[in-house]
Amino acid sequence: MAASELRSLPSSASNCASGVGGITIRPMRIRDLGQICHLDRLSFSLPWPESAFRYELVDNPHSFILVAELKQPDLTTPLVGVIVVWEILDEAHIATLAVHPEHRRTGIASQLLLEALKIAITRKAVTATLEVRSKNVAAQELYHKFHFQVVGHRPRYYRDDLDDALIMTVDLRQVDAQGHSYLEMIQELARPRRGLALS
Repeated sequence: MAASELRSLPSSASNCASGVGGITIRPMRIRDLGQICHLDRLSFSLPWPESAFRYELVDNPHSFILVAELKQPDLTTPLVGVIVVWEILDEAHIATLAVHPEHRRTGIASQLLLEALKIAITRKAVTATLEVRSKNVAAQELYHKFHFQVVGHRPRYYRDDLDDALIMTVDLRQVDAQGHSYLEMIQELARPRRGLALS
């Protein structure tokens, strides 16, 4: 069993079970490596090597990985999404977030991000940060929905096309005018779409 599988995660990471046609968000396991590496290659021009995912899963005590598992009518359960979070002191850094191209814009990215942020808050993180390509407008829209704001940029950050990276962050301690906590504000953002049954 991987070291990361021995580290307990809050129940919110594993209780999103649903029926046929639904999504389950759960911690990544060693046996998921093949599917997750394939998913990463489909998603990015600079995918992570298997050794990077293995390191985060087995050897890095300051990270956690969640996957989105799709239960299909034939009862197969392919993995269609993944999020990796680094825990750096009181900061949760979103290292990568990917959804299979055939399942984008169905709410899976929102559900992964929501569950990851729940865990980060439980573990006393006060901020969450990430880098995103300046050309990736869809991803930026997702992060803005979760109240991330651009606080800086890294010029020519990505090696393949020299695109800039936008640095985005959110204060996980914020409270709105009605007194709602950040977690309360974002709970409604991951409601399922196109028939996905999430809880």
